[in-house]
Parts: sequence; C-alpha cells; structure tokens
Amino acid sequence: MRRGFVAAALTALTAVTVAGCDDGPGPDLVVTGTPPATPYGGPLHVPTEDVDDSGPRALRLASGAAGRALECDGEIFDGAGPDGWAASEGGDTPEEGLALYFDMVKPEEPDHGYRVEREEADRVLYSFDVGGRTKVAVVVAEDRKDRPGWGPETHASCDPAELPASFTDTTGWEIWTDREGRRLPVTRLSSSPGPEHCGWQSAHFLDLDDRTYARDPEGVLGRYGLLRAPYRGKTRMPAGAHDTGYHHRGRRLWLTDDKATAYVRTAEGVEAWPQLKKPVACA
Repeated sequence: MRRGFVAAALTALTAVTVAGCDDGPGPDLVVTGTPPATPYGGPLHVPTEDVDDSGPRALRLASGAAGRALECDGEIFDGAGPDGWAASEGGDTPEEGLALYFDMVKPEEPDHGYRVEREEADRVLYSFDVGGRTKVAVVVAEDRKDRPGWGPETHASCDPAELPASFTDTTGWEIWTDREGRRLPVTRLSSSPGPEHCGWQSAHFLDLDDRTYARDPEGVLGRYGLLRAPYRGKTRMPAGAHDTGYHHRGRRLWLTDDKATAYVRTAEGVEAWPQLKKPVACA
C-alpha cells in the first residue's frame, strides 16, 4: 500500500482539523447507537505484532482485536497498539479511556458518535459505524502493566473514503468519486493542496496508485527540479487520452495509456500535471 506524498503532507495539514486536537473529543463521544447485524464476537485481547511494513497484513497484526472488529469495504487503512499511557493519564471509566485515545494518538478519525459494541470486565470495544458496519474500532483496557486506569490498547480504521463526507470534508483528504458517484479509496486515488508551511500552497498534488502528479501554476516545485516535465496550465487533450470517470469538485482526470502525465479537465480547459521525480517533503 502506498500513500505517497499526499499522505505525508496531510500529516501536517490535518493536524489542526481532525479529532484529537487541543480541544479534545467533540460532544457525545459515546452514543447509544444501533447494534450491528453482525457484532464482533471474537476476543477483545489479541496479541499484537509489529512488522516492518505498512501493508494490510502488517496493520492487522499490529492492531489486534481492533483490526479484527473492522467491517471495511476494502482493506484496513490504519491500525496499531499505542505505546501506553502514563500513570497519571489513565481514566476512571472506559469512556475516559476512549477520550485518552484522541489525546494520545490524534487520529484522522471522527471524534464523537462511538458505540459500545462489546464489554468485558477489563476491556471495552468502541466502534464508529457507517451504515451499520464498523469503520473505526478502539479497544480500551483497564489497569495494564505499569498503566493504571483506563486507556487505549489497540485501534484500527478503514479507508477515509468509507467515513462520512460530513467528516472527511473537514479534513485534508480530498475524496474523488467515479462515474457512478462512488467514493474512491485514498489508497487508490487522492489529492491535496501543497503545505503552506513549505510555501507550496499554490501547488496541488494527486496520488494515483504508485505515481504522484502535481499542479504547479507558480513554479514552486519546478524551480527545485522536482518535476519530470513542466506543468502546463493550458494544453490540448492528447488524442490517445481517455476519461477515467474520476472527478472531484469540477476536476476530471484523463490519462494516456502510459500514465506519464495526468490531464485534468476543468470548466476552463485542460491542464497537464507532470509526475514528481520522487516522493518529496519539505522540512
């Protein structure tokens, strides 16, 4: 799984727009909700394993019971077992342990609307559901070794495209859709503006599979030699290009068979977005 430059930029970009910021979780962190048709029936404690990889298998191993509780349309997107909470941080209740998850991890996930899916004497599984299916799962535990009180033990989430648009619209994720209006996984296609702290806010990045393309109208990337070819703000659509059907807010993606350049059609015309020479990030 490749998240590329776009996801790296989002690390900074979404830090001020998603759950877990200084203000803490939003209202109604835990709600009554409706039990799913097929609730998770496995153990709430599953030993985790760290693997030097970022693919779905590694994420499942790292996220223990939380990863098993997900009901993703695609693959698991994120998951881990937090490093643990300090002696003074543990909550008095499971819900406080869930709130601590947002303070510790600062995830790109909704910060309210979680439901208790399973309870045991020393563990609780909280789920954020979409259409009756678990898209974010957090297991909180009580009194782990050197960790008194309640805190997050494992967590996992599906692709951001499987979360509500009302949430993703508040983050740095730009979710593209296909011809039928279905949201595309960000692991397949995503885009984002360039980070302002780099002075790249005039640029725009698009990740498609194993390639990253860039819009660079002010030449902030080109002047550093980061592009394989010049960006062209006005061009003709090549005869061999085809409409992928992928679109986002007035932009439609066209590609030639070699996928060397992303051709983006807008109401003003056609732009040619070249590839980056390699994944880049600024300090």
